[in-house]
Amino acid sequence: MANQIKTGTINRFMRVSKSTNIIFNIIMIILAFMCIVPMLLVLSISFSAESSLNDYGYRFIPKTFSLDGYKYIFTQSPAIIRALGISVFVTVTGTIIGVILNALMGYVISRKGYKLQKFFIWYVFIPMIFNGGLVSTYFIIGNFLHLSNTVWVLILPLAVSPYNIILCKTFFNATIPGSLIESATIDGASELLIFFRIIIPLSKPVLATIALFLSFGYWNDWFTSLLYINDSNLYSLQAYLNKILGDIEFLLQNASSLGVVRQQILANMPKEAARMAIVVIAVIPIACTYPFFQRYFVSGLTIGAIKG
Repeated sequence: MANQIKTGTINRFMRVSKSTNIIFNIIMIILAFMCIVPMLLVLSISFSAESSLNDYGYRFIPKTFSLDGYKYIFTQSPAIIRALGISVFVTVTGTIIGVILNALMGYVISRKGYKLQKFFIWYVFIPMIFNGGLVSTYFIIGNFLHLSNTVWVLILPLAVSPYNIILCKTFFNATIPGSLIESATIDGASELLIFFRIIIPLSKPVLATIALFLSFGYWNDWFTSLLYINDSNLYSLQAYLNKILGDIEFLLQNASSLGVVRQQILANMPKEAARMAIVVIAVIPIACTYPFFQRYFVSGLTIGAIKG
């Protein structure tokens, strides 16, 4: 009887009227429209000729179709391909390492019988509110750990996140039965065996969610390269595209000091189209990975939020 009352109460609060549902749908459509329209405009500009942009401005349908923006970027194709390889390596390797480290730490602090559980929970929680600052971080990573101008400086600093650890801990506490772990322990399984043979297979939603966060973070990261990388051969794709964008801005700001020939070259350069082409190249690859994580994403974020 109590269960029926509880179920009826939950259903009553979960019930949404038809008019409210219509309003929610309209709001979601507007938000989706606000997200899609700017990207369509960027895509259109990237395929527009510079002359048509100067004459007609930004348009959703290019007045004059042109690939000059992409051609300008890929004139430096060896460097672009090398930067793409760096980004793919960093994203794949960093995501794998990050998922393992965050899940391991989340599993450790989720064990109620662990003596140092409270200490490590605070150890993880405090950096979510306070951090050492950019100067101290730069000193430790660059001077103490000597990771500057290595590919690992693009991987290790972003691998572990307190938010991801707490997400794993909440998921493990809410969805993994304690009796299952106790049974495996009685059968003689070690903690590592329990983690890799029992916990990991049952945690696909949260692991996929963390992998999505990490892959986005690694792929879009250019600031780490700006701080720690001086060797252009180690630039990630984002950092190299940012360098191209900076070169275009420098030329535009110093056009008056250039010679006549260089001014003519600058006048014919697809400046706006190249900028938007950089945005498209940066966004499209990582956007294509989202559908593979989508079915786990919502459950990975919400499961464990309400325990009952």
